[in-house]
Amino acid sequence: QLQLVESGGGLVQPGGSLRLSCAGSGFTLDVYAIGWFRQAPGRELEGVSCISSNTSTYYADSVKGRFTISRENAKNTVYLEMDSLSPEDTGVYYCAADAYCGSGWHYWGQGTQVTVSS
Repeated sequence: QLQLVESGGGLVQPGGSLRLSCAGSGFTLDVYAIGWFRQAPGRELEGVSCISSNTSTYYADSVKGRFTISRENAKNTVYLEMDSLSPEDTGVYYCAADAYCGSGWHYWGQGTQVTVSS
């Protein structure tokens, strides 16, 4: 069974940092593009970042310079390092996998909650 499992969410103060993990089970992530998405209450799903199979990276303007996406193939895991967090970054964060960044995103994880609040 192909699964993506997110972890690392939690409550953090403004200006703080979190690292989210997206672990693959039943398939090898390094041949897939992995995207991170988030959904804030009452808002639409938003694309945050993507890393392609050849490690090209892409970021939404709202997170450029603050978030970093990376792969650790030995652990079959993709990370999203989030720094300088603000309350606007609050939401449920999902990872997804497919052939290319910008494709239809065939596989999704269950999400992890990130709350930025003092």
